[in-house]
Amino acid sequence: MTAAEATVDAMIAHGIGTIYALPGVQNDMLFEALFKATDRMRTVHTRHEQGAAYMALGAALATAKPAAYAVVPGPGFLNSSAALLTAYSMNAPVLALVGEIPDADIGRNLGHLHEIRDQAGIIKRLVDYSALIRKPDQAPRQVAKAIRSMNSGRPGPSSLQCPIDVWGMAGKVTPQAPLPVRPSAIDETGIRKAAKLLGAARNPLIICGGGAQGATEEVTALSAMLQAPVLAYRRGRGVLDGRDPFSVTLPLGHELWGEADVVLGIGTRMLIQFQQWGIDKSLKVVRIDADADEPGRLHKPAAALIGDAKPILKRLLDVLPAHNTRRGSRQSEMAQRQAEWGGRLRGSLGPQLAFLDVIRAELPDDGILVDEVTQMGFAARLAFPVHKPRTFLSPGYQDNLGWGFATALGAQDARRDVPVVSITGDGGFMFTANEMATAVRHHIPLTTIVFNDGAFGNVRRIQQERFGNRLIASDLANPDFVKFAESFGAAGDRARTPEELRAALRRALARRDGPTLIDVPVGPFPSPWPFIFMPPVRGISPR
Repeated sequence: MTAAEATVDAMIAHGIGTIYALPGVQNDMLFEALFKATDRMRTVHTRHEQGAAYMALGAALATAKPAAYAVVPGPGFLNSSAALLTAYSMNAPVLALVGEIPDADIGRNLGHLHEIRDQAGIIKRLVDYSALIRKPDQAPRQVAKAIRSMNSGRPGPSSLQCPIDVWGMAGKVTPQAPLPVRPSAIDETGIRKAAKLLGAARNPLIICGGGAQGATEEVTALSAMLQAPVLAYRRGRGVLDGRDPFSVTLPLGHELWGEADVVLGIGTRMLIQFQQWGIDKSLKVVRIDADADEPGRLHKPAAALIGDAKPILKRLLDVLPAHNTRRGSRQSEMAQRQAEWGGRLRGSLGPQLAFLDVIRAELPDDGILVDEVTQMGFAARLAFPVHKPRTFLSPGYQDNLGWGFATALGAQDARRDVPVVSITGDGGFMFTANEMATAVRHHIPLTTIVFNDGAFGNVRRIQQERFGNRLIASDLANPDFVKFAESFGAAGDRARTPEELRAALRRALARRDGPTLIDVPVGPFPSPWPFIFMPPVRGISPR
């Protein structure tokens, strides 16, 4: 087998059935291997490397399974690097296959096509595992190690690089079975300590991040047992069904943080809470995290449990009843507080919520919404009800403008069984708008709603509010987005009101043979920032 054939076979053996990719001379033999494997692996070719990488990211986030992309070295890799960085920040299992110059010339600075100084060193800063394949018989083992890294501890991306003259090198290859992932041992002493702290709490609060996405049943049971609200902002949305009165978003969570005596953080950095909302000695914090370095970064917790959230929470649920203080039901209290905050949000962000209400009503419970760094996206993080895990995709702490459309495209490609809706602004959409060609070519039925205000709306608002309305570099010239979509062979529609959006969205979701773009012309929206940047409610923030 060639090194390329061995790599493709190993990916297939590890459950990867699709690769998002752009061809190029350094990867010619990889694409030859992909051609030979077309009955076992789909190749989805994009129009730009960032599109390939974002699509892999979307597929990984929507499925919680490894997804792969392939690009040439140098500019190809760099074009994909924003998505790879985002995969790292979101703990997404993305495998990047990156070509290289001839093996013997790596590091010599000879000026080969697409040569980049210390490409491997750059990649290592963006992934959890990185290796260079130099012989065919190394490929299966390296793929297995890359996949094991994605599934061990804190998930994250991996990268395998292969030189142009190695991809086609042939040799004897021994298949490699998936490498076992050793589960973290559960700290029984820590479990008992956490159970005592949570059991004795008068006002417990649970905060969920992306690390809680696989523990829906356990979080739901723990919330009911403790009568504890569950706060999620972006990555933890849907862990507790948004229809549950105990499922709270940022504004009510801010209020509850000031009242809590014990907080349980599950798979979350808690950066907003510690640095914006404050911490004091009267608040005890319990952390569950796959990364042993995470719990103590900002504040030393009263107890820390390291490992996958699901088995840890299962064990905690076994031990907790013996220590749990009886509490009266908080159901009616939480329903009332939710109604109060819902009214405040609706009074302040009514125009955004009118559109989001329509999307929520038309999107099924298991449908996926992908947000963007836009006023509509920020409002969705605060007020869009999310019913199931991995159905609200938001870019984590990178929060990079332009991620949304191509990421949603990957999510929809990987989850053909459910509808996916991308909400984006005109500014963010144009980062990867060329991938409409990919959506049409591969019959991906993504619905994209472009809220079009003719500006980088967030930038413009900052310039208006903080810089005396001195506007610079924030206005945009846009195409007619309906004609833009139609020029690719996609469906185009326009909606000026929420009710017009409802009709357009119904037409789009009924169409499963290709993409639809809905242009929604809008003016400036009310600011969501007062509900995001909220003042301290206790003590001072740790530094």
